[in-house]
Amino acid sequence: MDRDTYDKGMKIRRETLGDAYVDKAMAGVDDFTRELQEMVTTYCWGEVWGREGLDRRTRSIINIAMISILNRQTELGAHVRGALNNGVTRDEIKEVLLQVGIYGGVPAMVDSFRTAKAVLADIDGEGE
Repeated sequence: MDRDTYDKGMKIRRETLGDAYVDKAMAGVDDFTRELQEMVTTYCWGEVWGREGLDRRTRSIINIAMISILNRQTELGAHVRGALNNGVTRDEIKEVLLQVGIYGGVPAMVDSFRTAKAVLADIDGEGE
């Protein structure tokens, strides 16, 4: 593992998903999952998210669409929150999910709206 790329990835991961989410993921690391977390942080967040070709906002929009179509609702929840942190608006998230319905299928869209709505409600509740 390249330590510099890992550190870069951890910084981007925390800025996008938030410290609480990353701390929870890292708290569960054990001998079985250590390499998984190192790989995700180094390659996903450091190598790919750290590239200059797309800004984080654009990467978040792409991730919401892809993760929705793949019907990976747990990951979608994290990336909806991350998208907001990266400057994507709620209306833009809604538009991405409507697009998912056309190209990925209505069931994927419905489940993704359900997940996004729950995350947004959770965020709204944090301010109280």
